[in-house]
Amino acid sequence: MPLENAPTLTLHHADSISSAAVMATGIWQVHALADRGAIKTIIKTLASLKDNSKLAWDLSGIVSLDHIGAQMFWNCWGKQRPAQLTLAPKQEELFKRIEEACVAQVVKPRRSRLTAVMILGFAIMSFFEHLRGFIGLIGQVVQDLLRFARHPTTGPWREISANIFHAGFQALGITALVGFLIGVVLSFLSAQQLRTFGGDMYLVNILGMSVIRELGPLLAAILVAGRSGSSITAQLGVMRVTEELDAMLVMGISHGYRLIMPKVLALAISMPLLVVWTDAMALIGGMVSAQMELNLSARYFLQKLPDAVPLANYVIGLLKGVVFGMLIALVSCHFGLRIKPNTESLGHGTTTAVVTAITVVILADAVFAIIFSGVGFD
Repeated sequence: MPLENAPTLTLHHADSISSAAVMATGIWQVHALADRGAIKTIIKTLASLKDNSKLAWDLSGIVSLDHIGAQMFWNCWGKQRPAQLTLAPKQEELFKRIEEACVAQVVKPRRSRLTAVMILGFAIMSFFEHLRGFIGLIGQVVQDLLRFARHPTTGPWREISANIFHAGFQALGITALVGFLIGVVLSFLSAQQLRTFGGDMYLVNILGMSVIRELGPLLAAILVAGRSGSSITAQLGVMRVTEELDAMLVMGISHGYRLIMPKVLALAISMPLLVVWTDAMALIGGMVSAQMELNLSARYFLQKLPDAVPLANYVIGLLKGVVFGMLIALVSCHFGLRIKPNTESLGHGTTTAVVTAITVVILADAVFAIIFSGVGFD
């Protein structure tokens, strides 16, 4: 059934086509134009009348007109008003907005005049500004820890427990899987080389030392930085976007005592436990691979491991876990508190926090390697 007041165009001829008049009637809105393919007929008719500047147009008979219908007329007129045009009072404002939009020009962005030296200078200034804020955050956490030590009964125990659960317990699955696979791969590749030189028995030394001293803590830290570090930054960023951080200040609640310190303590507690868990999974994976490649039994592996890896390496690995956990929490909180109240800053801040946390962990691991270079090899 055809729509009442369907959009129509009527061409009234005079002496010639140049002096003809076009009258539009009906409803020129998107729902009417889309009914039964009416828009195809309208477009075909308008195309035949395009670029004829001597036509007289009368749109006063249109019942209702929206932006879609007006734009069709505007395109037919060559994006300018014809010399002879009759409009209803309500239509004048609509075509005026379309005309202003066509005249408006997009401002071209100015070319940056920063030289390479200036860009480097700004990067160095930004680095020292972040460093200053990070050191200030460490000082705030130390003050909050002293306050917590003086009044432990009023401390944020629930926040600490919740963060241990999220950052520690929920990370057991992924760390076990990755640790087991890394152990299998490392044992398999080492076995290939040791078999060439007849040094099968030294697989326990290589695998135990590399996993317990280096790979276990570093692997657990990288996984926690990507998993829990991003979560911490995103959580603080969303609180900034939703103005929850401002509300906490108004209520007299300290950000450091209720948000930052619990996360630092939680990761300092859970990271060493994750290091032990990752070490165990990696060694189990290495034992499985050693059994398959070199036919070394699990009993032999467990008997030789204490002699192959001195206890000092185990302590160094746990110490790395504590330091790595605190660094991840501090870096994540630092960038989370600096997020601006918009979604773009939230995404950029989360990405930057993860990359920076992993970089800081690797740098700290290098410092540990230098400091303890002569420890644990007796």
